[in-house]
Amino acid sequence: MLQIIPDIAPRILTSVLSRLFRRLFLAQLQAAFDAGHLRFFNALEPLQAPRAFARHLAPTRRAEWVVYAKPSFGGPQHVLEYLGRYTHRVAISNNRLIDFGEGKISFRWKDYRHESRPKVMRLEAPEFMRRFLLHVLPGGFQRIRHYGLLANRYRAVKLARCRQLLAEPAPVVEVPDVPLDYRDRYQLLTGKSLRDCPKCGHGHMVCVETFLPGAMPRGPPRDHG
Repeated sequence: MLQIIPDIAPRILTSVLSRLFRRLFLAQLQAAFDAGHLRFFNALEPLQAPRAFARHLAPTRRAEWVVYAKPSFGGPQHVLEYLGRYTHRVAISNNRLIDFGEGKISFRWKDYRHESRPKVMRLEAPEFMRRFLLHVLPGGFQRIRHYGLLANRYRAVKLARCRQLLAEPAPVVEVPDVPLDYRDRYQLLTGKSLRDCPKCGHGHMVCVETFLPGAMPRGPPRDHG
């Protein structure tokens, strides 16, 4: 339908999504009310009565809810392929499995430390299953990206509410008069210095020279001593 009638499809899809979202939202809202999870106070206190709550929701059951949907640039098949890579991805695809015998499994893998060179690894079956199950998400986790509390629209409000519930004060960020260098910002956020030598931790690294890609650096200075 989406390919045969592209002009009508978005309108049909929007109508279906509108009524589906309306039904699911109101059903969950009613279930929360019946379970006693909703509380109304002050001017809204009369809505505690079931009949008053039902009358309040009646207009919303008849209204056409507004949802936003538009056809994808690549078509429906492109959307399904994109989502399928997240919802049906496994730790290792079948075409990488080479052999199974004598309690061992052989499979292909890429050695990214050596220019993605293809190699073959052979593991005991229990060890292979252990590594495979490391990629299985625990209950409650989602494969598709979901920002939750950090969604941009309500991030500040929800983080403030979290701090209130946890009785934690908001962090105090001091804004310096002079803009910080990126190394200073990194140290402020992580507590680690990019200026200290990563080997000894005492010496300080100093930028001697910068040069464009393809340009040859100058040689070391001569010792005139």
